[in-house]
Amino acid sequence: MSSTNRTVVVTGIGATTPLGGDSASTWEGLLAGRSGVKPLEGERFAELPVQIAASAAVDPGDVLPRPLARKLDRSAQFAVIAAREAWADAGYTAPAGEDEKIVPERLGSVIASGIGGVTTLLDQYDVLKEKGVRRVSPHTVPMLMPNSPSANVGLEVNARAGVHTPVSACASGAEAIGYAVEMIRTGRADVVIAGGTEAAIHPLPIAAFANMMAMSKNNDEPTKASRPYDTGRDGFVLGEGAGVVILESEEHAKARGARIYCEVLGQGLSADSHHIAQPEPTGRGIAAAMQNLLDSTDLKPSEVVHLNAHATSTPQGDVAEIKALRKVLGDDLDHVAISATKSMTGHLLGGAGGIETVATVLALHNRLAPPTINIDDLDPEVDADIVRGEPRELPQGTIAAINNSFGFGGHNVVLAFRTV
Repeated sequence: MSSTNRTVVVTGIGATTPLGGDSASTWEGLLAGRSGVKPLEGERFAELPVQIAASAAVDPGDVLPRPLARKLDRSAQFAVIAAREAWADAGYTAPAGEDEKIVPERLGSVIASGIGGVTTLLDQYDVLKEKGVRRVSPHTVPMLMPNSPSANVGLEVNARAGVHTPVSACASGAEAIGYAVEMIRTGRADVVIAGGTEAAIHPLPIAAFANMMAMSKNNDEPTKASRPYDTGRDGFVLGEGAGVVILESEEHAKARGARIYCEVLGQGLSADSHHIAQPEPTGRGIAAAMQNLLDSTDLKPSEVVHLNAHATSTPQGDVAEIKALRKVLGDDLDHVAISATKSMTGHLLGGAGGIETVATVLALHNRLAPPTINIDDLDPEVDADIVRGEPRELPQGTIAAINNSFGFGGHNVVLAFRTV
Protein backbone atom coordinates (compact mmCIF):
# COMPACT_ATOMS: atom_id res chain seq x y z
CA MET A 1 0.00 0.00 0.00
CA SER A 2 1.36 3.44 -0.88
CA SER A 3 2.41 5.92 1.78
CA THR A 4 -0.47 8.19 0.78
CA ASN A 5 -3.17 5.60 1.34
CA ARG A 6 -2.17 3.79 4.51
CA THR A 7 -4.72 2.05 6.73
CA VAL A 8 -5.06 3.78 10.10
CA VAL A 9 -5.97 1.90 13.27
CA VAL A 10 -6.65 2.66 16.93
CA THR A 11 -4.22 0.98 19.33
CA GLY A 12 -4.76 2.90 22.58
CA ILE A 13 -7.43 4.86 24.42
CA GLY A 14 -7.44 7.18 27.42
CA ALA A 15 -9.99 9.41 29.12
CA THR A 16 -10.81 11.40 32.21
CA THR A 17 -14.43 12.52 32.31
CA PRO A 18 -17.40 13.36 34.54
CA LEU A 19 -18.02 9.60 34.81
CA GLY A 20 -14.55 8.43 35.78
CA GLY A 21 -10.86 9.17 35.91
CA ASP A 22 -9.96 6.72 33.15
CA SER A 23 -11.47 5.05 30.10
CA ALA A 24 -12.58 1.91 31.97
CA SER A 25 -14.59 3.75 34.61
CA THR A 26 -16.00 6.11 31.99
CA TRP A 27 -17.15 3.16 29.88
CA GLU A 28 -18.66 1.49 32.94
CA GLY A 29 -20.59 4.68 33.71
CA LEU A 30 -21.86 4.96 30.14
CA LEU A 31 -23.14 1.38 30.12
CA ALA A 32 -24.77 1.89 33.52
CA GLY A 33 -26.57 5.02 32.30
CA ARG A 34 -25.10 7.13 35.09
CA SER A 35 -25.23 10.93 34.95
CA GLY A 36 -22.12 12.91 35.81
CA VAL A 37 -24.03 16.19 36.25
CA LYS A 38 -24.06 17.71 39.73
CA PRO A 39 -24.68 21.06 41.48
CA LEU A 40 -21.93 23.65 41.34
CA GLU A 41 -20.59 24.57 44.77
CA GLY A 42 -19.10 27.86 45.90
CA GLU A 43 -20.14 31.49 46.20
CA ARG A 44 -18.93 32.44 42.73
CA PHE A 45 -21.66 30.28 41.16
CA ALA A 46 -24.43 31.33 43.53
CA GLU A 47 -25.90 34.12 41.42
CA LEU A 48 -25.73 32.33 38.07
CA PRO A 49 -28.91 31.27 36.26
CA VAL A 50 -27.21 27.91 35.65
CA GLN A 51 -25.83 26.22 38.75
CA ILE A 52 -25.10 22.72 37.45
CA ALA A 53 -22.29 21.16 35.43
CA ALA A 54 -20.66 17.82 34.68
CA SER A 55 -17.38 18.33 36.47
CA ALA A 56 -14.61 15.76 36.31
CA ALA A 57 -15.10 12.69 38.50
CA VAL A 58 -11.43 12.78 39.49
CA ASP A 59 -9.70 16.12 40.02
CA PRO A 60 -6.51 16.28 37.93
CA GLY A 61 -4.69 17.87 40.84
CA ASP A 62 -5.12 14.59 42.70
CA VAL A 63 -3.42 12.66 39.87
CA LEU A 64 -0.55 14.82 38.63
CA PRO A 65 2.49 15.80 40.71
CA ARG A 66 2.00 19.28 42.16
CA PRO A 67 5.07 20.84 40.45
CA LEU A 68 3.69 19.76 37.05
CA ALA A 69 0.05 20.59 37.76
CA ARG A 70 0.79 24.17 38.80
CA LYS A 71 2.38 24.86 35.39
CA LEU A 72 -0.58 23.50 33.40
CA ASP A 73 -4.05 24.89 32.81
CA ARG A 74 -6.77 22.47 33.82
CA SER A 75 -7.43 21.66 30.15
CA ALA A 76 -3.80 20.60 29.68
CA GLN A 77 -3.91 18.61 32.92
CA PHE A 78 -6.81 16.56 31.58
CA ALA A 79 -5.05 16.06 28.25
CA VAL A 80 -1.84 14.81 29.86
CA ILE A 81 -3.73 12.35 32.07
CA ALA A 82 -5.76 10.93 29.16
CA ALA A 83 -2.69 10.80 26.90
CA ARG A 84 -0.65 8.94 29.50
CA GLU A 85 -3.37 6.30 29.79
CA ALA A 86 -3.69 5.96 26.01
CA TRP A 87 0.09 5.76 25.53
CA ALA A 88 0.38 2.94 28.06
CA ASP A 89 -2.73 1.21 26.72
CA ALA A 90 -1.11 1.12 23.28
CA GLY A 91 1.85 -0.73 24.75
CA TYR A 92 4.39 2.08 24.85
CA THR A 93 6.54 2.24 27.97
CA ALA A 94 8.57 5.43 27.51
CA PRO A 95 8.83 8.52 25.29
CA ALA A 96 9.68 8.02 21.63
CA GLY A 97 13.33 7.23 21.21
CA GLU A 98 13.60 5.72 24.68
CA ASP A 99 10.92 3.24 23.67
CA GLU A 100 12.51 1.78 20.57
CA LYS A 101 9.14 0.88 19.03
CA ILE A 102 8.75 4.47 17.80
CA VAL A 103 11.23 7.20 16.84
CA PRO A 104 10.48 10.86 17.66
CA GLU A 105 10.46 12.00 14.03
CA ARG A 106 7.60 9.55 13.25
CA LEU A 107 5.37 10.58 16.19
CA GLY A 108 2.86 13.43 16.25
CA SER A 109 0.47 15.04 18.72
CA VAL A 110 -2.89 16.60 17.77
CA ILE A 111 -4.90 17.57 20.84
CA ALA A 112 -7.66 20.14 20.40
CA SER A 113 -9.50 22.51 22.69
CA GLY A 114 -12.40 24.73 21.73
CA ILE A 115 -11.57 27.47 24.24
CA GLY A 116 -8.09 26.74 25.56
CA GLY A 117 -6.83 27.96 28.92
CA VAL A 118 -9.82 30.11 29.73
CA THR A 119 -9.77 29.44 33.48
CA THR A 120 -6.11 30.46 33.66
CA LEU A 121 -6.83 33.65 31.72
CA LEU A 122 -9.77 34.65 33.88
CA ASP A 123 -8.22 33.66 37.20
CA GLN A 124 -4.95 35.48 36.46
CA TYR A 125 -6.88 38.58 35.48
CA ASP A 126 -8.49 38.46 38.92
CA VAL A 127 -5.02 38.16 40.44
CA LEU A 128 -3.89 41.22 38.46
CA LYS A 129 -6.85 43.29 39.66
CA GLU A 130 -6.81 42.16 43.27
CA LYS A 131 -3.11 41.61 44.03
CA GLY A 132 -1.18 43.56 41.44
CA VAL A 133 1.19 43.01 38.53
CA ARG A 134 3.95 41.21 40.42
CA ARG A 135 1.59 38.43 41.56
CA VAL A 136 0.61 37.35 38.05
CA SER A 137 2.08 33.90 37.35
CA PRO A 138 5.00 33.82 34.89
CA HIS A 139 3.47 30.58 33.59
CA THR A 140 0.28 32.36 32.48
CA VAL A 141 0.96 32.61 28.74
CA PRO A 142 2.14 29.01 28.25
CA MET A 143 -0.87 27.90 30.30
CA LEU A 144 -3.57 29.86 28.49
CA MET A 145 -2.43 29.10 24.92
CA PRO A 146 -4.97 26.87 23.10
CA ASN A 147 -2.07 24.74 21.85
CA SER A 148 -0.81 24.12 25.39
CA PRO A 149 -2.49 20.68 25.81
CA SER A 150 -1.10 19.37 22.52
CA ALA A 151 2.32 20.90 23.15
CA ASN A 152 2.59 19.43 26.63
CA VAL A 153 1.49 15.99 25.45
CA GLY A 154 4.06 16.27 22.64
CA LEU A 155 6.76 17.13 25.16
CA GLU A 156 5.79 14.15 27.32
CA VAL A 157 6.27 11.63 24.52
CA ASN A 158 8.97 13.43 22.48
CA ALA A 159 6.77 13.95 19.39
CA ARG A 160 8.66 15.62 16.52
CA ALA A 161 6.58 14.81 13.43
CA GLY A 162 4.28 17.72 14.30
CA VAL A 163 2.27 19.12 17.19
CA HIS A 164 -1.06 20.65 16.16
CA THR A 165 -4.23 22.18 17.62
CA PRO A 166 -7.30 22.51 15.40
CA VAL A 167 -9.82 24.93 16.90
CA SER A 168 -13.36 24.55 15.60
CA ALA A 169 -15.52 25.02 18.69
CA CYS A 170 -17.36 21.84 19.67
CA ALA A 171 -16.03 19.98 16.63
CA SER A 172 -12.40 20.53 17.67
CA GLY A 173 -11.70 17.12 19.21
CA ALA A 174 -13.10 15.24 16.22
CA GLU A 175 -11.24 17.48 13.78
CA ALA A 176 -8.01 16.74 15.68
CA ILE A 177 -8.54 13.03 15.16
CA GLY A 178 -9.30 13.54 11.49
CA TYR A 179 -6.14 15.64 11.12
CA ALA A 180 -4.12 12.90 12.80
CA VAL A 181 -5.50 10.33 10.36
CA GLU A 182 -4.26 12.46 7.47
CA MET A 183 -0.82 12.82 9.07
CA ILE A 184 -0.49 9.03 8.99
CA ARG A 185 -2.07 8.52 5.58
CA THR A 186 0.23 11.04 3.93
CA GLY A 187 3.28 9.40 5.45
CA ARG A 188 4.26 12.26 7.78
CA ALA A 189 3.90 10.11 10.89
CA ASP A 190 3.51 6.47 11.89
CA VAL A 191 1.86 7.19 15.24
CA VAL A 192 -0.19 10.18 16.42
CA ILE A 193 -1.70 10.93 19.83
CA ALA A 194 -5.02 12.63 19.08
CA GLY A 195 -8.12 13.85 20.87
CA GLY A 196 -9.77 16.73 22.64
CA THR A 197 -9.85 18.40 26.03
CA GLU A 198 -11.78 21.18 27.74
CA ALA A 199 -12.00 22.82 31.16
CA ALA A 200 -14.33 25.81 31.08
CA ILE A 201 -16.46 25.40 34.22
CA HIS A 202 -16.09 29.00 35.33
CA PRO A 203 -18.74 31.67 36.05
CA LEU A 204 -18.03 33.75 32.93
CA PRO A 205 -18.42 31.02 30.27
CA ILE A 206 -21.46 29.65 32.10
CA ALA A 207 -23.09 33.07 32.34
CA ALA A 208 -22.36 33.75 28.67
CA PHE A 209 -23.77 30.41 27.48
CA ALA A 210 -26.79 30.86 29.75
CA ASN A 211 -27.52 34.32 28.35
CA MET A 212 -27.41 32.82 24.85
CA MET A 213 -30.20 30.48 26.03
CA ALA A 214 -27.98 27.55 25.10
CA MET A 215 -27.77 25.82 28.50
CA SER A 216 -30.26 23.89 30.58
CA LYS A 217 -31.50 25.73 33.66
CA ASN A 218 -32.86 22.60 35.34
CA ASN A 219 -30.94 23.32 38.53
CA ASP A 220 -33.36 21.34 40.71
CA GLU A 221 -32.72 18.02 38.93
CA PRO A 222 -29.10 18.04 37.77
CA THR A 223 -28.94 14.39 36.72
CA LYS A 224 -32.01 14.87 34.49
CA ALA A 225 -30.93 18.15 32.92
CA SER A 226 -29.15 16.77 29.84
CA ARG A 227 -31.95 15.09 27.87
CA PRO A 228 -31.23 14.74 24.15
CA TYR A 229 -34.27 14.02 21.97
CA ASP A 230 -36.75 14.53 24.82
CA THR A 231 -39.55 17.01 24.18
CA GLY A 232 -38.60 18.76 27.43
CA ARG A 233 -34.96 19.42 26.52
CA ASP A 234 -33.89 23.00 27.18
CA GLY A 235 -30.18 23.15 26.39
CA PHE A 236 -26.85 21.49 27.06
CA VAL A 237 -24.99 20.96 30.33
CA LEU A 238 -21.33 22.01 30.41
CA GLY A 239 -18.83 19.21 31.05
CA GLU A 240 -15.06 18.94 31.38
CA GLY A 241 -12.35 16.34 30.78
CA ALA A 242 -10.45 14.78 27.90
CA GLY A 243 -10.52 11.83 25.53
CA VAL A 244 -7.43 10.67 23.63
CA VAL A 245 -6.68 7.86 21.17
CA ILE A 246 -3.44 6.47 19.79
CA LEU A 247 -3.62 6.20 16.00
CA GLU A 248 -1.10 4.18 14.00
CA SER A 249 -0.56 2.96 10.53
CA GLU A 250 -1.71 -0.64 10.39
CA GLU A 251 1.72 -1.67 9.14
CA HIS A 252 3.46 -0.09 12.14
CA ALA A 253 0.98 -1.53 14.64
CA LYS A 254 1.27 -5.06 13.29
CA ALA A 255 5.06 -4.89 13.09
CA ARG A 256 5.27 -4.30 16.84
CA GLY A 257 2.51 -6.78 17.68
CA ALA A 258 0.07 -4.17 18.98
CA ARG A 259 -3.52 -4.89 19.96
CA ILE A 260 -5.83 -3.16 17.47
CA TYR A 261 -9.22 -1.85 18.60
CA CYS A 262 -10.56 -0.95 15.17
CA GLU A 263 -9.80 0.76 11.88
CA VAL A 264 -10.36 4.48 11.33
CA LEU A 265 -12.00 4.73 7.92
CA GLY A 266 -11.76 8.51 7.61
CA GLN A 267 -13.58 11.77 8.11
CA GLY A 268 -16.24 13.88 6.42
CA LEU A 269 -16.07 17.68 6.65
CA SER A 270 -18.33 20.59 5.78
CA ALA A 271 -19.46 24.03 6.94
CA ASP A 272 -23.04 25.25 7.35
CA SER A 273 -22.40 28.87 6.35
CA HIS A 274 -25.65 29.67 8.12
CA HIS A 275 -25.16 31.33 11.53
CA ILE A 276 -22.35 31.80 14.04
CA ALA A 277 -24.21 29.87 16.75
CA GLN A 278 -27.46 28.38 15.45
CA PRO A 279 -27.51 25.07 13.54
CA GLU A 280 -28.84 25.07 10.00
CA PRO A 281 -32.37 23.73 10.68
CA THR A 282 -32.65 21.30 7.76
CA GLY A 283 -29.33 19.60 8.55
CA ARG A 284 -27.94 20.56 5.13
CA GLY A 285 -24.34 20.99 6.33
CA ILE A 286 -24.38 17.87 8.45
CA ALA A 287 -25.68 15.87 5.50
CA ALA A 288 -22.90 17.29 3.33
CA ALA A 289 -20.27 16.15 5.84
CA MET A 290 -21.75 12.67 5.96
CA GLN A 291 -21.89 12.47 2.19
CA ASN A 292 -18.28 13.65 2.04
CA LEU A 293 -17.38 10.78 4.36
CA LEU A 294 -19.13 8.23 2.14
CA ASP A 295 -17.59 9.68 -1.02
CA SER A 296 -14.05 9.66 0.37
CA THR A 297 -14.06 6.19 1.95
CA ASP A 298 -15.28 2.71 1.07
CA LEU A 299 -17.89 2.85 3.86
CA LYS A 300 -21.34 1.65 2.83
CA PRO A 301 -24.47 2.79 4.71
CA SER A 302 -25.48 -0.85 5.13
CA GLU A 303 -22.33 -1.42 7.26
CA VAL A 304 -23.19 1.27 9.81
CA VAL A 305 -24.84 -0.23 12.91
CA HIS A 306 -23.99 2.37 15.55
CA LEU A 307 -23.71 6.15 15.78
CA ASN A 308 -22.58 8.33 18.67
CA ALA A 309 -24.61 11.46 17.97
CA HIS A 310 -23.60 15.04 18.64
CA ALA A 311 -27.04 15.46 20.29
CA THR A 312 -26.33 18.22 22.82
CA SER A 313 -29.93 18.45 24.12
CA THR A 314 -30.82 21.67 22.30
CA PRO A 315 -34.25 21.96 20.65
CA GLN A 316 -32.98 22.74 17.14
CA GLY A 317 -29.69 20.86 16.97
CA ASP A 318 -30.96 17.42 17.94
CA VAL A 319 -33.63 17.39 15.25
CA ALA A 320 -31.37 18.84 12.54
CA GLU A 321 -28.89 16.00 13.06
CA ILE A 322 -31.60 13.34 12.71
CA LYS A 323 -32.91 14.98 9.53
CA ALA A 324 -29.41 14.87 8.06
CA LEU A 325 -28.94 11.22 8.97
CA ARG A 326 -32.22 10.28 7.32
CA LYS A 327 -31.37 12.29 4.21
CA VAL A 328 -28.02 10.56 3.66
CA LEU A 329 -28.60 7.07 5.04
CA GLY A 330 -32.23 6.70 4.01
CA ASP A 331 -33.76 3.39 5.11
CA ASP A 332 -30.35 2.23 6.34
CA LEU A 333 -30.80 4.57 9.31
CA ASP A 334 -33.38 2.12 10.64
CA HIS A 335 -30.66 -0.40 11.58
CA VAL A 336 -28.38 2.18 13.26
CA ALA A 337 -28.38 2.10 17.07
CA ILE A 338 -27.94 5.73 18.10
CA SER A 339 -26.40 6.73 21.45
CA ALA A 340 -26.32 10.27 22.80
CA THR A 341 -23.68 10.03 25.51
CA LYS A 342 -23.85 13.74 26.35
CA SER A 343 -26.96 12.78 28.31
CA MET A 344 -24.48 11.40 30.86
CA THR A 345 -21.21 13.32 30.37
CA GLY A 346 -22.64 16.71 29.55
CA HIS A 347 -21.09 18.64 26.68
CA LEU A 348 -17.31 18.89 26.78
CA LEU A 349 -17.18 21.43 23.93
CA GLY A 350 -13.79 20.90 22.24
CA GLY A 351 -13.27 17.75 24.30
CA ALA A 352 -16.53 16.14 23.16
CA GLY A 353 -15.14 14.62 19.97
CA GLY A 354 -12.33 13.06 21.97
CA ILE A 355 -14.34 11.27 24.63
CA GLU A 356 -17.09 10.36 22.16
CA THR A 357 -14.50 8.80 19.87
CA VAL A 358 -13.29 6.74 22.83
CA ALA A 359 -16.91 5.70 23.45
CA THR A 360 -17.41 4.83 19.77
CA VAL A 361 -14.23 2.75 19.65
CA LEU A 362 -15.26 0.88 22.80
CA ALA A 363 -18.77 0.34 21.44
CA LEU A 364 -17.30 -1.40 18.38
CA HIS A 365 -14.68 -3.28 20.38
CA ASN A 366 -17.22 -4.58 22.92
CA ARG A 367 -20.14 -4.67 20.44
CA LEU A 368 -22.31 -2.70 22.85
CA ALA A 369 -24.04 0.64 22.28
CA PRO A 370 -24.50 2.72 25.46
CA PRO A 371 -28.00 3.93 26.34
CA THR A 372 -29.26 7.50 26.12
CA ILE A 373 -30.77 8.56 29.44
CA ASN A 374 -33.48 11.05 30.42
CA ILE A 375 -35.81 10.47 27.47
CA ASP A 376 -39.26 10.50 29.06
CA ASP A 377 -41.10 11.74 25.99
CA LEU A 378 -39.32 11.15 22.67
CA ASP A 379 -39.63 14.08 20.27
CA PRO A 380 -41.89 12.91 17.40
CA GLU A 381 -39.48 14.52 14.92
CA VAL A 382 -36.75 12.10 16.00
CA ASP A 383 -37.26 9.49 13.29
CA ALA A 384 -34.52 7.07 14.36
CA ASP A 385 -33.65 4.19 16.68
CA ILE A 386 -32.38 5.76 19.91
CA VAL A 387 -30.85 3.31 22.39
CA ARG A 388 -32.66 3.70 25.70
CA GLY A 389 -32.88 1.86 28.98
CA GLU A 390 -30.17 -0.79 28.60
CA PRO A 391 -27.04 -1.08 26.43
CA ARG A 392 -27.76 -2.55 23.00
CA GLU A 393 -25.80 -5.51 21.64
CA LEU A 394 -24.31 -4.82 18.21
CA PRO A 395 -24.17 -7.46 15.44
CA GLN A 396 -21.31 -9.87 14.89
CA GLY A 397 -19.19 -9.77 11.75
CA THR A 398 -17.66 -6.68 10.18
CA ILE A 399 -19.51 -3.59 11.38
CA ALA A 400 -18.96 0.16 11.32
CA ALA A 401 -19.80 3.10 13.55
CA ILE A 402 -19.90 6.88 13.15
CA ASN A 403 -19.13 9.70 15.58
CA ASN A 404 -20.64 13.12 14.84
CA SER A 405 -19.30 16.45 16.12
CA PHE A 406 -20.56 19.93 15.21
CA GLY A 407 -19.54 23.36 16.45
CA PHE A 408 -20.47 27.03 16.67
CA GLY A 409 -19.50 28.63 13.39
CA GLY A 410 -21.08 25.79 11.42
CA HIS A 411 -18.20 23.29 11.67
CA ASN A 412 -19.23 19.71 10.88
CA VAL A 413 -16.95 16.70 11.39
CA VAL A 414 -18.01 13.08 10.92
CA LEU A 415 -15.62 10.23 11.80
CA ALA A 416 -16.09 6.58 10.82
CA PHE A 417 -14.63 3.42 12.36
CA ARG A 418 -14.83 -0.28 11.42
CA THR A 419 -14.02 -3.55 13.16
CA VAL A 420 -10.96 -5.49 12.03
